[in-house]
Amino acid sequence: MASIIPLRGVRYNPRVVPDLAQVVTPPYDVIDETAQNRYYDRNPYNVIRLEYGKTAPTDDAKNNRYTRAGETFSSWIADEVLVQDTQQCLYLYEQQFTVHVKTYARHGFFCGVRVEPYESGVVLPHEETLPKHKKDRLELMRLCRGNFSPIFGIYPEKEMVSSIIIGKAMQNDPDVSFTDELGQTHRMWIVRDHAVINPIISLMEQKRIFIADGHHRYETALAYSQEVGGPGLHNYTLMVLVNLYDPGLVVLPTHRLVQNPQGIAPETLISELGNLFEVTPASVEPENFTLFLDDLETRGKGSFGLYTGDGCLFVLSLKPGADLDGLMPADKSLAWRRLDVTILHSLILEKYLGIGSAERTDEGLIRYTREEAGALEKVDRGEFAFAFFMNPTGVDELVAVAEAGEKMPQKSTYFYPKLSTGLVINKF
Repeated sequence: MASIIPLRGVRYNPRVVPDLAQVVTPPYDVIDETAQNRYYDRNPYNVIRLEYGKTAPTDDAKNNRYTRAGETFSSWIADEVLVQDTQQCLYLYEQQFTVHVKTYARHGFFCGVRVEPYESGVVLPHEETLPKHKKDRLELMRLCRGNFSPIFGIYPEKEMVSSIIIGKAMQNDPDVSFTDELGQTHRMWIVRDHAVINPIISLMEQKRIFIADGHHRYETALAYSQEVGGPGLHNYTLMVLVNLYDPGLVVLPTHRLVQNPQGIAPETLISELGNLFEVTPASVEPENFTLFLDDLETRGKGSFGLYTGDGCLFVLSLKPGADLDGLMPADKSLAWRRLDVTILHSLILEKYLGIGSAERTDEGLIRYTREEAGALEKVDRGEFAFAFFMNPTGVDELVAVAEAGEKMPQKSTYFYPKLSTGLVINKF
């Protein structure tokens, strides 16, 4: 199955950059212009200049964000701002974080993973992708010949052998430790001992990898591998692999803000939804909205929150005996037809609002958000017509859909927190 290798990672030189919190960022796809400027200002060696550089009005084919990233990458290596490890290593990685006052620790490891077409069944996706994002990442890879941001992969290993091996190695003091801007603690152990590395490699040869986050980056890495051809490190991409059964693996919901292109009246929508859902009015308390989400989660699968503005909030719960098989696309697997996100998209957004798969690529019609209070405000201000609040997708659901060879709609999962960009760089 999966072929992984230890890497001679490229990392920040601690003599030049003693505080990694000043130079790491989240992945590019969650960085807006305000955050981009903040990272640029934070430190002249911030990885933002490599991963997601600024554009300029004078950019052309010879001078643009990609050429500048390539030149900066080369100069930082030449000036020893970045240094490459002399030995092949696995990099054990722990993130400590808090969700709703509960503290978690997620464990994984950086490695190189051989890129394979999805059809091989070795690395499996679970979400749809957009061509424009892959074009951007491919151009960056061509000019820099490396991976700055790790793909997040998960693998099922109930026996927890890998976790035991990793746990023993983590009993030593970490080689890297810092707290980021969100108050999350990052610790990393650099493992050069093949008595630790080889059992993990052998274990992964029996496993499939499911992409948790980074589908565009994986498909870009595959395209680059096929474009270059032949043997070499370009056939491997940078990943952090986490056991599916790690107790620190947390999935949060991503909510939907939508327009009303067909102009259906809110009261008509509520009435129509009553044919399939139990519709229960709820109170809106933005400062305590987590209580509403907690209640929504206790209601289980097939439950959503709907906000129509002016303080009108409803809970939608599928009626017992609802004929999902007769209503959902017949060519999809049972696992796909039972997803909350596909129920929402097929039975509400498409049926009543005219927002189908093509329209869902239009950010003017649908916006994905994790900020509940902000979603309420946007509806009240008239920026969007409705807000739909979701329960998180289960990891077991992700695996079932991926194994069926299908993909969920975009933003069906949000593995929290994001991996840091800039801790380990894979240079081809």
